Amino acid sequence: MEKNKYYVNVGSQEISVNHDGNNDIFTIYATEEEVIELRGFFDEVHNADERAFWRSHIPFRHYHDDEPNREFDNGVRTVFSRIYELGDEKTREHIGSMGILEDRDSTEGRRHL
Repeated sequence: MEKNKYYVNVGSQEISVNHDGNNDIFTIYATEEEVIELRGFFDEVHNADERAFWRSHIPFRHYHDDEPNREFDNGVRTVFSRIYELGDEKTREHIGSMGILEDRDSTEGRRHL
């Protein structure tokens, strides 16, 4: 399948073939199916964020001990991981410098031993 160039803005959850304004934070090359998959990951993060918002109104529950927050954090890592896999060199360098995938890399390294 043919891969096309897309511009991704994680903050706005935008995936676009057009370069407009600030949507070029990350550049990926993906098939239509891969873009649909990435959109699904964004939707999961959005849903987890909404659940975490409502849960945040319960003051005695800690962030680190809360399922919606774990779902959100894991979803964000999944999004960045997929963007890293599909990204151009600049995108990979940027995400690598963020350190968000360090846990993933160390976990994957253990699987290969």
